[in-house]
Amino acid sequence: MSIAANLVIALVALLHVWFLILEMFLWDKPSGRRAFGLTADFAAQSKVLAANQGLYNGFLAAGLCWGLWLGGNGTDIQLFFLGCVLIAGLFGGLTANRKILAIQALPALIGLALVALA
Repeated sequence: MSIAANLVIALVALLHVWFLILEMFLWDKPSGRRAFGLTADFAAQSKVLAANQGLYNGFLAAGLCWGLWLGGNGTDIQLFFLGCVLIAGLFGGLTANRKILAIQALPALIGLALVALA
């Protein structure tokens, strides 16, 4: 079970690295605008806010990687950061776009369940 938990945590971390890249570097580029359904004008106006959001996603990824790196001693850290991801995913899914529930919240919830079972 811990191998499955670690794989899901790694996947969640990689997703958040991807979110960092999208929000910090690609926000106003065609691929970033397409991913978030943005107009060029809105992307240009909100670029700094998106970069800040991307940085937070990077911190979530770093925390998850830290928990993995610590192995069995990192369980509390894994649970904390998965919980943060879940709460952010639920908030985003309820306030911004329902797709966030499946893309961000669900993997975190699966990770939490697997860590708890391990």
